[in-house]
Amino acid sequence: MPVVVVANPKGGVGKSTLATHIAGYFASRGHTVMLGDADRQQSSRLWLGLRPAAARPIATWSVSADLIAKPPKGTTHVVLDTPAGLHGRRFNDVMKLADKVIVPLQPSVFDIFATRAFLDQLRQNRHHDKLQIGLVGMRVDARTIAADKLHEFVDSLGLPVVGYLRDTQNYIHLAARGLTLFDVAPGRVEKDLAQWQAIGEWLET
Repeated sequence: MPVVVVANPKGGVGKSTLATHIAGYFASRGHTVMLGDADRQQSSRLWLGLRPAAARPIATWSVSADLIAKPPKGTTHVVLDTPAGLHGRRFNDVMKLADKVIVPLQPSVFDIFATRAFLDQLRQNRHHDKLQIGLVGMRVDARTIAADKLHEFVDSLGLPVVGYLRDTQNYIHLAARGLTLFDVAPGRVEKDLAQWQAIGEWLET
């Protein structure tokens, strides 16, 4: 049962957007998915409460400040949305669970350097050799200088950029209805689904 952790110590970088869409991606592939929210803002849990009954099911994973419950039998994929400032014992507990850690990162110098120490910590504190770490450029055009700078920074750490997500209102409108790109007609979100192909391939490896 793969556990995908979405983490970045900085707030406002798109963790909940990425976490809900990873859960939506897995659900669209026919998996039995649980989505946990360890952030006090509970954005992912709120999103689950907005999700229509007719949409592919995504269950709530019980996560509290001190305890992460074991997912029930039958669950095939787990996604965990984590809070800003993840550190200490909580960081270690989450990392022990993770098979993959995916870090959303915006291509600004402030976001890059605010995340540097966290990325170093991730690399140095892997609890097992099979833990995969990948980054996703958020609200960025892969053809821009900003994307080049992001790549330059990440390459220096030896971590892969597994994809880029453009700045679009599609994510905002879908989130307000508890939906993802994978819940609507593909023709409506064709450009965005194309950007998710590489991310999906990384998630499935």
